[in-house]
Amino acid sequence: MSTRRNISLSAIICLSTIFGCSVKKYIPENEQLYTGSELKLETETKIEDIKEISSELNELLRPEPNSKILGMRIGLWAYYKNQKEKPGFINRFLNKKIGEEPVYFSAVNIKNTEDLILNRLENRGFFYSSIISKINQGDQFASVNYVAKVSTPYTLLEYQIELDSLPIYQQIRSTIEESKLDSASRFDLNSLKVERDRIDKALKNRGYYNFNSEYLIFEADTNVSVSLRKFNLFLRLKKDVPEKSIFPYEITRINVFPNYSINESAEKLDTTVIDSKNFIQGNLVFKPELLNEYILIEKGQNYDPNLSSLSTNRLSSIGNYKFVNLRYDELEIGDSLGNLEANFFLSPMTRRSLRAELLGVSKSNNFAGPALNLTFRNRNLFNGGETFNLSTRVGYEFQIGGGDRSNLKSFEYGIKGELIFPRVIFFVPIKEKLSYSVPKTKMSLGFEYLSRGGLYRLNTLSANYGYFWNANRWVYHELNPISINLVNQTQTSPEFEDILDKNPFLRRSFEQNFIVGVNYLFNYNKLIDQTRRHGVFIGTGLDVAGNLLNGLSNLTNSESGKLLGLEYAQYAKVDLDLRYYFRPAEEHIIATRFLAGVGIPIGNSLSLPYIKQFFSGGPNSVRAFRIRSIGPGSYQPDQTSTSSFFDQSGDIRLEGNVEYRFPIFSFLKGALFMDAGNIWLWNENAALPGGKFSKDWTNELAVGTGVGLRVDVQFFVIRFDLATPLRYPYLIEGERWSNSWDIASKTWRRENLNFNFAIGYPF
Repeated sequence: MSTRRNISLSAIICLSTIFGCSVKKYIPENEQLYTGSELKLETETKIEDIKEISSELNELLRPEPNSKILGMRIGLWAYYKNQKEKPGFINRFLNKKIGEEPVYFSAVNIKNTEDLILNRLENRGFFYSSIISKINQGDQFASVNYVAKVSTPYTLLEYQIELDSLPIYQQIRSTIEESKLDSASRFDLNSLKVERDRIDKALKNRGYYNFNSEYLIFEADTNVSVSLRKFNLFLRLKKDVPEKSIFPYEITRINVFPNYSINESAEKLDTTVIDSKNFIQGNLVFKPELLNEYILIEKGQNYDPNLSSLSTNRLSSIGNYKFVNLRYDELEIGDSLGNLEANFFLSPMTRRSLRAELLGVSKSNNFAGPALNLTFRNRNLFNGGETFNLSTRVGYEFQIGGGDRSNLKSFEYGIKGELIFPRVIFFVPIKEKLSYSVPKTKMSLGFEYLSRGGLYRLNTLSANYGYFWNANRWVYHELNPISINLVNQTQTSPEFEDILDKNPFLRRSFEQNFIVGVNYLFNYNKLIDQTRRHGVFIGTGLDVAGNLLNGLSNLTNSESGKLLGLEYAQYAKVDLDLRYYFRPAEEHIIATRFLAGVGIPIGNSLSLPYIKQFFSGGPNSVRAFRIRSIGPGSYQPDQTSTSSFFDQSGDIRLEGNVEYRFPIFSFLKGALFMDAGNIWLWNENAALPGGKFSKDWTNELAVGTGVGLRVDVQFFVIRFDLATPLRYPYLIEGERWSNSWDIASKTWRRENLNFNFAIGYPF
């Protein structure tokens, strides 16, 4: 190991010599290479946001010097090499990709930089500050050190508005109470701009349609108390402000075009009036009484941009409009000002569509193979925005987990009908109160046939009834009060019967083929904002089944755990998915995830139904281990086989992941990652010794690390991950951590490297 370190150190020194020192001979005799500037702030008093101010001032230091990597100016070196008379293909290529033109000291304007720094300090309230600079020059390199002496800032003494007889002045005055400016506020042009924008927004919300923040002027009096560094702030309107900007506007007319086309004339269409709104369309495209519920603005209201935005959001969330545009036109009614006509132009999508997809599928359970999907869609089935989907699927998949598990194959086909209403459908009328978007009601009925490689066949009938909605841009809810799965297991092979005989818990989980329950999903997602330095995702799920059937079973005196001869599952299951993204630089992300889940079997259920159980390992889990090869607990099957594929699942899951993602070039991205996790059983299972959750769970976590490559082409990502285990939870204590690393050995690579191929990021 020490030899390798010495080689690496020697290589770095060598590269530093080649790239770092070799640029000196290219620097012209009459020039010096500019190596950058430093700025130091000396303050008279404590300043709370000094780090923010320092960062802002450092951005004024221009020009940027040539970049360095490990002390080497590689980009500059590539540029110089390309300036040779015959640079050659490699030098031209390097210059095109990483070359940087030299930044010489002659391009530095010190006086201009000093003026910019002082001006910015004054804008921040630090009047009468000073700055000095020092040039550090050598034979071929030069830099500048700036020292700014920051004065005591001016703070606010009194903030008032110059009153006038115009009503708008009273409106402005009433907003002052909501101002963030107080006696501790420092004179700051940025804060004044924020205050001006706040007042502008408040006035628009009160109907001042034509008002503009540019019409407001702040005047500061710094002579009120020079010794205490105080100032008074006065607010007034500019002179000659347009008359139409100082009066509130009222919505006088509302027109809605449910089937808008630029080729149609409104005079030739029929008009239906509902709640003083004019719904103008030829043939009936959308029932006016239903469309009216999505529009929040009303005739006689003052103009309100919030209600306007919410109305267009609600109309867009229906799901069958390609474009939703709201345009306001000013009306001239006699000599009066302040009348608006609101026009909603709604352009529908194609009503009916048929889509065919031929897919290469890679699933999280390490099954892969071709599939064919056919989907018929009607986006406006009953002229009320209802969406009807009828989809069929045929697929063949095989297990790529390695070992005997690679013999697992499956064939499936299914058909599913889904009807989505853009409103709440309930037994009694419900008036929804959400303004951001419209809750939707979803009803679905489906059938699926699955043949798992000659082991068994399953026929599954599923039905769901529920609601989903966005409370705001980041919060999503889904509630299914009725969720039914009826599974009929047929034609089990002797091999699979032998697997079930060895594990009674597994047999019970397959026999519980009647699942009736309620489930709820909540997502809080701020990862969608790519510009956020810190992104957070919180996902929780609740799934409760069997309580209703258990009550009916007791009422009918049926056999315990059965209803109408069907074995039903009874359990409560909770999931938690926490993710945190930190973006230290553009296209660089440190992504973390924590998964937790627990399913509690209730009544006659010894474990969760097999289709509801957790598993660990694979391309979206602990990637150093193959699919379903971890746990439960410290359990290890005698051999990796088809049998162990079904055994290694559980009722409890804990998992943590951290991944550093970085760009390589263009659409190729890289990653370094570490994963840890395992699954456990809620109840003791003699067939799976060591599988029950215990207080020693931290010693049973599988740990792995690896590297990855991702081909990221906008909305499509192909992922390759290579990982190796660091800790094996199934080995005896004291020997679980891996202590060998011999990547040159073919045997070691075969036993310790796990390659994952998948579509999309793991989290």
